[in-house]
Amino acid sequence: MPTAPSSSPAASGVSAHHQVVVIGGGTAGITVAARLRRAGLRDIAVLEPSETHWYQPLWTLVGGGQAPLRAALRTEAEVMPPGVRWLRESAAAVDPAARTVGTASGRTISYDRLVLAPGLSLDWDGIPGLAQALGHGGVSSNYRPDLAPLTWDFIRRMKSGTALFTMPSGPVKCGGAPQKIAYLAADYWRKRGVLGRIRTILVLPEPAMFKVPVFSKALEETARRYGIEVRLQSELTQVDGAARQAEIVDHATGEKETVRYDLLHAVPPQHAPRWVADSPLADPASPFGYAKADRATLQHPDFPEVFSIGDVANLPTSKTGAAIRKQAPVVVANLRAGLRGRPATARYDGYTSCPLVTARHKMLLAEFDYDLEPAPSIPFIDTTKERTDMWFLKRYGLPQLYFKGMLKGLA
Repeated sequence: MPTAPSSSPAASGVSAHHQVVVIGGGTAGITVAARLRRAGLRDIAVLEPSETHWYQPLWTLVGGGQAPLRAALRTEAEVMPPGVRWLRESAAAVDPAARTVGTASGRTISYDRLVLAPGLSLDWDGIPGLAQALGHGGVSSNYRPDLAPLTWDFIRRMKSGTALFTMPSGPVKCGGAPQKIAYLAADYWRKRGVLGRIRTILVLPEPAMFKVPVFSKALEETARRYGIEVRLQSELTQVDGAARQAEIVDHATGEKETVRYDLLHAVPPQHAPRWVADSPLADPASPFGYAKADRATLQHPDFPEVFSIGDVANLPTSKTGAAIRKQAPVVVANLRAGLRGRPATARYDGYTSCPLVTARHKMLLAEFDYDLEPAPSIPFIDTTKERTDMWFLKRYGLPQLYFKGMLKGLA
């Protein structure tokens, strides 16, 4: 059972007070809450409205026909750490000066320390026509769990035509996912003997296929192997679902192209939750509203009682679960130091990793830091090369590490 609050409400109108309030019960929020409990903190509340908890990295394999959707699902109750109070509602506002959080139901919760971990928002309306086209007419996205199985249905039924895979500009969760599904589809079509009858186009907003040169080169070779047309510095800007047409803009030249597709896997633009973007916690340097955070300590420079972790933090690194695994110990150590009146000394070096699935049983493991330098964590294995054992790590090893390690505060 959760312990009693550490103090009474801090101000009139405050309905509850907790020593630590964690906004978000996803990967980041649960991992931090579990670590705080293991460190001995007794008054922790997690604000999370959803009854379900997803291991989102598996959605790509679901969309590629390599995993069942149920393997990625747990109830929120299953992953909530013992002794943590679960507040089953949404955050709607934050006042860091008053140290309060407003909820969607109108409650006000005060805190001594706040961990900001609400993730990000998917803007399906950010591309005109996309929201209306989703789920039928060959249009899908692995960024929604209900659509990931549909992606696989579209892939396995396709025998000819044009397949279009797109990625938006700006930071997105798991930046490799928009590419991975293209490779899984192409490899499946190759094995079925129909790849030569399918025109495959991959639309990426960056000037290179990956920010780390060694992995960018490997992905270029992968795309060439499948005959994929790669459009760099380009973006999907409009979808006409009825006509099965997509507008692609080349940002380097300003030219627009209309592509008729038979299959479209689209990734929507992404940004911070609106209440974060509209709050004093938002970083003015982020056009997407992400929270300001010291890149080393993960502490807010203007409000030291606040720490940001995971997708919501405006950090110059990829938004992945692997990044959260390295950020969580830093947040916990620095938060505890602050409660003791000590300075934040733990440091995050920007480590992140992206498992890049390049075939139905092959994978590269891209690990790197803030300086985009490779940061391998597995001794004696060259993860810059396609490997079958790395695919098995992604499909079976990493989900176990996630559910039995990270979410328990053990990894």
